[in-house]
Amino acid sequence: MNKKYTIKDIAQMAGVSKGTVDRVLHKRGKVSEDALKKINEVLDVIDYQPNLIARNLKNNKVYRIYILLPDPKIDPFWEPCIKGIEEARQEYRAYNFSIETFFFNPEEKKSFLKIHDTILGKSPDAVLLPPLFQKETLEVITKYEESNIIMNTFNNQVQSDFVSGFVGQDLYKSGRVAAKLMESITSNGKITIVHIDESLKNASHLQEKERGFRNYFGEKEKQDYSIVTLKLKSPNVEVNFENFLGENPDLSGIFVSTSKAYQIAKIIAESNNEKIALIGYDLIDNNVNYLNQGVIDFLIHQNQKKQAYLGVTSIIEFFLFEKQIPKTILLPIDIANSENAAYYIG
Repeated sequence: MNKKYTIKDIAQMAGVSKGTVDRVLHKRGKVSEDALKKINEVLDVIDYQPNLIARNLKNNKVYRIYILLPDPKIDPFWEPCIKGIEEARQEYRAYNFSIETFFFNPEEKKSFLKIHDTILGKSPDAVLLPPLFQKETLEVITKYEESNIIMNTFNNQVQSDFVSGFVGQDLYKSGRVAAKLMESITSNGKITIVHIDESLKNASHLQEKERGFRNYFGEKEKQDYSIVTLKLKSPNVEVNFENFLGENPDLSGIFVSTSKAYQIAKIIAESNNEKIALIGYDLIDNNVNYLNQGVIDFLIHQNQKKQAYLGVTSIIEFFLFEKQIPKTILLPIDIANSENAAYYIG
């Protein structure tokens, strides 16, 4: 029952040559329909499982996987991604993979496009990236498609048939979760959705979060809330938000759509305002400090380390085991507060 069948065994059972069997198993060269039928019948009977790892080691091809990442020195949200990528690299270090990471400025579209030109010049087998800039990502996708380069995305989605897979959260539902949390800690009043340092028009991930947040409250029969959107840009975040606070003394809640809730928390902590409910994203150090102080009420943990890890390993397993890249891998929408944040960080 556990017999390991060789190409010679299969050839004898099918009544064909070893070369013909080899061409079928490795999907190269032409084979007659009659020979193909005989070989497939034998393979079905013996339940043949090819040793894909051995095959890939034997062909000596080094698969090049390039990862495009916003510079963590500019935005610390992306720091855990480096750990996830390294974890995947170590797990598959015995195999023929070259994994490199390239950084771009998350505040400059030109930096994003320039790195893509560099990557294309290196002719990778696959690319993993977060499509931070929607319009520009769609432009580069065409170039990857023309070069037959596999493309995986994580953290936020882009609508394209050429993208092999996406890893991240359901951002629309993430916005709804934030809205439900907000409802639980505020009774009524004015709520603002704050977007910091990103163009809302060109950022589908922010649009989805806002859409989910607004739709949750929009479905309520009794509407005791008014919701406004506030877009802030460095270096004027502090001044402009302080002005907004002064003009809206009835503000009861703030939903920050990015990992920069700490910038708003700092202003609230230093002001004389009564407690304003504050919900944001991600367990970066500055956010956790304000979470523990009680200035931030909840943080939605997006687990960017696992996003990057799964994005890389799904590509590796495609090459190593011929395992289909999942079209979508959705991670849980984890809610962190001052009581459980340490669990997620650990």
